[in-house]
Amino acid sequence: MKSDPQRPTWSRQIEFTLAGIGMAVGLGNVWRFPYLCYRSGGGAFLVPYIFMLVVLGIPLLYMELLLGQYMRRGPVQVLKNICPLLKGVGLASVAISFIMCTYYNVVITWALYYMFSSFRITLPWQQCNNTWNTPNCTSSPTNSSGAHTSTASQQFFNLRMLQRTGGLEEAGALRWELLLILLLAWTLIYLCIFKGVKSTGKVVYFTALFPYVILLALLINNVQLPGAVEGIKFFVIPKWHMLLSVEVWVNAAAQIFNSIGIGFGSLMSMSSYNSFNNNVLKDTLTIAIINSLTSILAGFVIFSAFGYMSHLQSIPVSDLAVDGPGLVFVVYPQAFATMPLAPLWAVMFFFMLLCLGLDSEFCMVEVMVTSLNDSFGKQLNRFFKRKELFVLAVCSVAFLLGIPYVMQVGIYVFQLMDHYTAIVSIMFLAFFEVIAACWIFGVKRLSDCLVEMTGKGANLYFKFCWLIAAPVLITVILIFSIIQFKPARYEDYVFPAWAQGVGWVIALASIIWIPLGAVHTLWVLPGSITEKLCQSIKPFGLDVKSNMDRKGGGGETIYPTTIAISGEAQTEKLPIQTSL
Repeated sequence: MKSDPQRPTWSRQIEFTLAGIGMAVGLGNVWRFPYLCYRSGGGAFLVPYIFMLVVLGIPLLYMELLLGQYMRRGPVQVLKNICPLLKGVGLASVAISFIMCTYYNVVITWALYYMFSSFRITLPWQQCNNTWNTPNCTSSPTNSSGAHTSTASQQFFNLRMLQRTGGLEEAGALRWELLLILLLAWTLIYLCIFKGVKSTGKVVYFTALFPYVILLALLINNVQLPGAVEGIKFFVIPKWHMLLSVEVWVNAAAQIFNSIGIGFGSLMSMSSYNSFNNNVLKDTLTIAIINSLTSILAGFVIFSAFGYMSHLQSIPVSDLAVDGPGLVFVVYPQAFATMPLAPLWAVMFFFMLLCLGLDSEFCMVEVMVTSLNDSFGKQLNRFFKRKELFVLAVCSVAFLLGIPYVMQVGIYVFQLMDHYTAIVSIMFLAFFEVIAACWIFGVKRLSDCLVEMTGKGANLYFKFCWLIAAPVLITVILIFSIIQFKPARYEDYVFPAWAQGVGWVIALASIIWIPLGAVHTLWVLPGSITEKLCQSIKPFGLDVKSNMDRKGGGGETIYPTTIAISGEAQTEKLPIQTSL
């Protein structure tokens, strides 16, 4: 695969590394990882987490980065090239990234709302004398007021910011404050990416590094609070019997996939702007290890706050009410309310969430931008004239699709989307991506790509993980995910049957591209069904140096094929190496 001289590249390689860290290190490190640790036996969760990182996370991230860098294309074109039959996996990656970016930005909107609300002497969730508070509100973080009370922090989240309805059956009104902040959030995203990697590369110097300053400041503050040691003990001391639960291992794998971004296509798109001879292994290890260390650092920050809350409430850490978004928008703000200089810590924390969310968000948007440019670049240039206008169109569409999340019913829509997109769809995508890259394209070809780029192929560890460990583990995880699948719910609200049906439609919105892509490929290829199948699993238009006798010029076969994704069949004669 020859370098594309017209494709932009990162100004400095460190910019890609920081962008990769920014993509991997996101809001999930601050709430999903601590929550899973809390629910899965504290330190015991670290065992399957590290195991999944070594066997799945690092090898599959390495695979995605090397394919993106070698082919210098986004996920759609990469999957089309390595296995035309499964080109739909690339389309599915784009679909799931775009679906997720529409609701992921809502969390950034919430963080901005909280940050703006923190610029006051007394935090609005410190007391119960506000207009939105109900008689059962308690400003004291104790568990002695009865089961039917709710804290000031809970009521600020539910009754002030969300003003949520009783369920999906009641749509409610549009929250204009949140809508304007959502517009601000998308404006920030646009300003980060409108110039492509040239602007993104400059932004990540701040968004990827500054959260660590705040995390360290919060950790130094939290460990001095009374009860913090008990929370940290809960985090680091394992409950070994939890390792016997299959769910703990499945959750560990899901956290690795969601955090690093395996299957989303984001890092594959970003790596396509690398220089062709970049040492992609160094980037892989840097991104994966820093991502996991950040999760552990966030764990110390969050669990020290848990210990403080348990001290205030005089209950064990294991009895705290912790769940999903409530972790960072209810429990932690409640802890801030009793700290010295509470507004300062609140502003810092929510600004950190903003930084963590921004770089993950613009990486997901970049998947759509890169893939559309790869497939329809000439048409888009003719229509929009400038790339900046095209990026503006993508961000505008995503903003409009995000409007339902800022209605009073928005939290239920958010939970439904997150449950069926982040949990259901991603495992299917990862499974077929691994099948396409590791088994059909093959471990030998992956290693040959590395030889051509860096002069050195993959070692035995990566070959074993690609060929055996990753496919087998993902298959097992996918099966158990299906067996143990639970319908979506939010707190005590159980989604009705029709809503669960909508959830499956949401999941299919990304998964459906896999069979559609396979059908399209078989439809347009010439020959009998057997010939179509044989051609559809051969690499498309690749020229791997180590597998071709360049001097002899042999080993080449040319056949007509049609695997463009633009919808119109265009017969092209492209070389496919039979020696591969």
